[in-house]
Amino acid sequence: MQEASGARRIVSFLASGTEILAALGLEDRIVGISHECDYPQQVLDRPRLSRPRFDPAGMDSGEVDRAVRAAMLEHGSVYEVDADRLTALQPDLILTQAVCEVCAVPTPGVRQLAADNGIDARIESLDAHTSQQILASILQVADAAGVAERGVALVAALRARIDAVRAAVAAEPRKKVLAIEWLDPPFTPGHWVPEMIEAAGGECLVGSAGAHSRQVPWEELGGLDPDVLVIMPCGYDLERSRADADAQAGKLTDAAPRAVADGNAFVVNGSAYFNRSGPRFVDGIEILAGLLHPHRWAHPPADAGALWSPANPPGVRS
Repeated sequence: MQEASGARRIVSFLASGTEILAALGLEDRIVGISHECDYPQQVLDRPRLSRPRFDPAGMDSGEVDRAVRAAMLEHGSVYEVDADRLTALQPDLILTQAVCEVCAVPTPGVRQLAADNGIDARIESLDAHTSQQILASILQVADAAGVAERGVALVAALRARIDAVRAAVAAEPRKKVLAIEWLDPPFTPGHWVPEMIEAAGGECLVGSAGAHSRQVPWEELGGLDPDVLVIMPCGYDLERSRADADAQAGKLTDAAPRAVADGNAFVVNGSAYFNRSGPRFVDGIEILAGLLHPHRWAHPPADAGALWSPANPPGVRS
């Protein structure tokens, strides 16, 4: 009965929303996705309804940062939406977000677009800033789609996995972690990432749970001497994260000399497991546990997290 009253034609303008829908078993209801949606494979044939105002292919993090700032200054938005195609799809539920103007299509623009084009759809803004709010977003989507019981079951399973990690690392000394989620300019994490580090048995040295990510000068990161360095550029997979880290090797080594020297510096797939407010943030906690406490938790898959070391020895700038 619940499913009969739920949304049947769903558009997701954010990757985490698409992942939530898939985890709830609603792939068959997804009629449109964003340009950023890349998981799971079985929904990637749906029409893509957004695109960035610049092509980030081949850009380093500094060039991307400058392009984002220019798009915001000129257009007030980083993304364009195909309004005609969206209207033709006749969605009855649209997922969007208001957490970050540059991470995905933002809610105010979607609401205005729907009003301008006579789109009579329920618009759900998934605005998680903490791990608990991510879980609440799953319940929010499940309720909007009329599958509330599936949401409750999924959240319970995710909580059980988090609890298993906490139990495994509970007796271990906490590792002091410097996490960096953009390198040029450097940003330290906020939102749910500090909580992920804490759940995995670490202490996030810079960044506050529930707060926005923060741009910091490299000089501010010097002297922290973390036990572990985790490089997780927003929107980058493992190999692109590694390339970005290599480009900033000297500054990263200055920021975390002991972690680099001791083999405790890592690159991770930030896009899949750390930057998105979807179910795979729990995979991210498990990845961190394997990096911070490898004798207590299995090492992550090769495409999820890996050792990083500078191509040049400490003291030599790249």
